[in-house]
Amino acid sequence: MKPMLVPHGGSTERLGATVSADGVNFAVYSESASAIWVSIFDELDQETDRFALDVHEDNVWAGLIRGLGAGTRYGLRADGPYDPDQGYFFDPMKLLVDPYAKRLDRVFVRSPRLRLDRAEAVDTAPLVPKAIVVSESWEKAAPRKKAPSLFYEMNVRGYTMRHPSVQGPLRGTIAGLTTQRVIDHLKYIGVDTLQLMPTAAWIDEGHLPALGLTNAWGYNPVAYSAIDPRLAPRGPHELRNMTDLYRKNGISVILDVVFNHTGEGDAFGPMLSLMGLDARTYYRFAEIDGKRVLVNDTGTGNTLRCDHPAVQRLVIDSLRYWVEEMGVSGFRFDLATILGRDPGFNPNAVMLQKIKNDPVLSQCILVAEPWDTGPGGYALGQFGKEFKEHNDTYRDEVRRFWRGEDGKIGALAGKIAGSAEIFDFAGRKPSNGVNMLAVHDGFTLRDLVSYVHKHNEANGESNRDGHAQNASWNCGVEGESDDPAIISARKRDVRALLATLFMSRGIPLLQQGDEMYRTQQGNNNAYAQDNEITWLDWENADGDLMDFVAALTRFRKAHSALTHDHFLSGQERNGVRDVVWLHPEGREMNEDDWRESGASVLGMHLRNKDDEVLVWFNRRIEPVVARLPDADWDVGFVSDPSANVAMVEATATLTPRSVTALVRPAGS
Repeated sequence: MKPMLVPHGGSTERLGATVSADGVNFAVYSESASAIWVSIFDELDQETDRFALDVHEDNVWAGLIRGLGAGTRYGLRADGPYDPDQGYFFDPMKLLVDPYAKRLDRVFVRSPRLRLDRAEAVDTAPLVPKAIVVSESWEKAAPRKKAPSLFYEMNVRGYTMRHPSVQGPLRGTIAGLTTQRVIDHLKYIGVDTLQLMPTAAWIDEGHLPALGLTNAWGYNPVAYSAIDPRLAPRGPHELRNMTDLYRKNGISVILDVVFNHTGEGDAFGPMLSLMGLDARTYYRFAEIDGKRVLVNDTGTGNTLRCDHPAVQRLVIDSLRYWVEEMGVSGFRFDLATILGRDPGFNPNAVMLQKIKNDPVLSQCILVAEPWDTGPGGYALGQFGKEFKEHNDTYRDEVRRFWRGEDGKIGALAGKIAGSAEIFDFAGRKPSNGVNMLAVHDGFTLRDLVSYVHKHNEANGESNRDGHAQNASWNCGVEGESDDPAIISARKRDVRALLATLFMSRGIPLLQQGDEMYRTQQGNNNAYAQDNEITWLDWENADGDLMDFVAALTRFRKAHSALTHDHFLSGQERNGVRDVVWLHPEGREMNEDDWRESGASVLGMHLRNKDDEVLVWFNRRIEPVVARLPDADWDVGFVSDPSANVAMVEATATLTPRSVTALVRPAGS
């Protein structure tokens, strides 16, 4: 049947492409367009039909086309004013991706022709991915808000490209994560919440092709609801199959989403979707000297206009799609402060309230990266009890303590007690804080103790990119070393850092590969390294460290004194103080002890009901004899598994650079 437009038959109720018994309904939002068309393409990528959307209500353009169904390949074209200085970029020669596309037929590839002025434009259809109409043929998934106990940040390609059990075309894909040995590893180390780095279809940054590099992380999206074809080449059902399988194995899957900018970049970037449909609706502009200039609060060239109802609808609809159709359990919001900008950050912004109050999304795990690069963009602790937040102050203070900086004993106590100064208000708990030592944008844990300086030369930017201040150390030699003493010192420090993480209030997060002693060769901004730098080296994984992490998670789960979700205050709870901070001489820490600049040893005596744990943190390079409250203690966990903690009467000899957890024997 030849496709034909049903005159004035389109519906504006649902945006995107919706399959029905009558055909496919297309609907798109644009306030400034004078006309919008749907272009239909065959399997040879030839445009076979073009239909003008003939329904226009409340800024939604719609059209119902008979003779089409699931599998139809299409794109959009829009006409209207062309005046870049005023934020108008309409050009019907530019094929545009539907903002509601659910599947694309190929990846995005940059070309100078995608950003030509209208007067010089050529048809960009051969250069732009086509959306594929998808029917909703699977049962809707119910939201699953299982409280996380361990987040694991994963890059799909980096995790699976070299995995020995992921073979052939499954490498680098979401389907590769369904391999049983992949699941078994995550379960073994105690992961119950898997955080996938961006899966939405992305494009390389403009400078990368000339360097022979490609984006490895995905933080440059174009189509918010379409999985990048590299990750799901056979379609979105691959993600749904994966999330269903992981649920059966007790693991929630959440997505890292980037509702703060798109890969269209600044006014000179490629015209791919929102910019060509209605830039002034979808992006934030500022007026300067009579011209409208794109706001760049993200450092990427543009900023999503999250205080506009159409953008809010796009975000909510996309999030609900991932939950209901793809079965994900929640989201980590990249540069989440953008969600609350109007234009300054407002913790009660409409966009944030819509997410919190949505009947589906409110049942999901919600995690904020609580900052952006714009003015006043640091908003840690301001997202409300509905959100968990990445706590960079935990990362920084714990690193600085173990690096040996003076005056950090109090900061360490504050972080491992739950960062109450940030989160203890308005009904929030330690579990609102996500504690991490390392994530994708920074050193791996191994590199943290192997490099004082970043080494990002492979990125082609003369080592100018990436953070210069990392609170890192190298144990005596910069970079890789074959000196057994250096290797031993580094592994000792990594274990001490990991033990600190798991002995802390709040939810721990592991970056992929840190449990197997992974290196990125000192690159702390490996976004452009889709190669061995970011691909996990499973062949040389440190099995002993993996066992150590698995033992840590088991120990943490076994002790409510470590995990009880309240801030440690030193006050009595049920007749017992929840924490007593101890000096190695055995007395309770006093004000002078806290102020001692060189203080390097701290005891944390925890009690919750019948569970009692005493954790000692010793960053000195020599053993320390710590006096205990009494002699009735057993060694529960030591970060240095080769060391023997001597327990003599009411003392314990703490090994150098270590974390030691003592437990009260049952029945004592």
